[in-house]
Amino acid sequence: MKKPHLTFSQIINMNVGFFGIQYSFGLQQSAVNPIYDFLGANPDEIPFLNLAGPMTGLLVQPIIGALSDKTWSPRFGRRKPFFLIGAIMCSVALLMYPFSSSLWMAAGLLWILDVGNNTAMEPYRAFIADKLDSSQQPTGFQAQSFFTGLGQTLSNLSLFIFPLIFIGQTGSLPTWVYASFFLGSVCSIGSIWWSTKTTPEIPPTHEELEEMKKSPLNIFSPFTDIFTAIRDMPKVMWQLALVYLFQWYALFCYWQNSSKSIALTVFHTTPKDDPKLYGEAVSWTGLVNGWYNIVMFLVAFSLVYFAKKYSPKLVHAGCLVLAGIGFLAFSQIENKYLLFPAITGFGIGWASMMGIPYLMVVSSIPKERYGVYMGIINMMIVIPMLIQTLTFGYILKNFLDNDPSKAIAFGGVLLLIAAGATMLMKSGKMEEGTDIVMSGGGH
Repeated sequence: MKKPHLTFSQIINMNVGFFGIQYSFGLQQSAVNPIYDFLGANPDEIPFLNLAGPMTGLLVQPIIGALSDKTWSPRFGRRKPFFLIGAIMCSVALLMYPFSSSLWMAAGLLWILDVGNNTAMEPYRAFIADKLDSSQQPTGFQAQSFFTGLGQTLSNLSLFIFPLIFIGQTGSLPTWVYASFFLGSVCSIGSIWWSTKTTPEIPPTHEELEEMKKSPLNIFSPFTDIFTAIRDMPKVMWQLALVYLFQWYALFCYWQNSSKSIALTVFHTTPKDDPKLYGEAVSWTGLVNGWYNIVMFLVAFSLVYFAKKYSPKLVHAGCLVLAGIGFLAFSQIENKYLLFPAITGFGIGWASMMGIPYLMVVSSIPKERYGVYMGIINMMIVIPMLIQTLTFGYILKNFLDNDPSKAIAFGGVLLLIAAGATMLMKSGKMEEGTDIVMSGGGH
């Protein structure tokens, strides 16, 4: 069945929900760890408190992807039920988060928030393939990249702007925290609702419905599909897994320690020494993180040009080198304005991470197994994060003197190692005319 050709505005409408998902992820990256600090967490406890991200990404996304493939309701559709369930979970968790009265309440709500985000995100990628033909799929995925940058940029900027507007303390947290999370709650449910309202799903064909009846869902089917795909995984994906081990371990080191590093090197304070001054450091971190997301969506499409001219492998390795050098410089800077040129390197690397690795492996993936392999690539992202949450607390305490700046420098070294691992991948120059697919971010 030929898929209808959508206008640009229709493609934007169907991806607006990705904005809410990424706004929520932006809050997780920049605001959750400072909340842990305000609630009295020790530096070496932070990795364990972030266990929700990698665990839910590892378990939820592949399972939800498999479930949505075999779901159809004439009233609710195939992917939309998962969008809405995820959005409701996110909105409730974001609404309740500022009322966390203890460290463990905040950690528990983060689990709910991450389950909701991952439930909504996985079928969103499949939604593009469902609705758009091959000529429009690049535009669909590029729209997700745009909303990734926009959502995370605005969430980070809220951490800079809201403290200037919402002054004072409410309960155990600054008042601006409530404003940022309440706005995130509205964005999450509102943007998903808009996409589901404006974009109807294409019903499955008679043959697809018959196939669903022949192989109905059961508790084991998603796990069987994932296991079979891993067993048959092409060599280039195993090579990508090595790159991702160092790359994503490094990113979690940055996200967990950026606020404390800026507070220590630029503002010369800690959460315990001067909570008010530390709040200013958190606000400045929001501005810095907002900048790397702006860089990301400004340079993403130019990286596609270079990937076609040279090769995805060379582009990704070069971007990882820039990101690694940026982290090393970031950890030493004492002037808050010099943080922006340093984090620009990571912004370029972040743009590559959101799409270029897919170009290195997509030609080796069987089209009929695209969905399950996208879930496996997500597992490659979250397993290093899981390893980081379980190991980095020990490394930080025993080898890095619980120093957040040294943690970011450590991440920079890992990114340089990831660049070297990228060069070992067997990935050639892209053929002329190859469709370019840029994927959105997340866990």
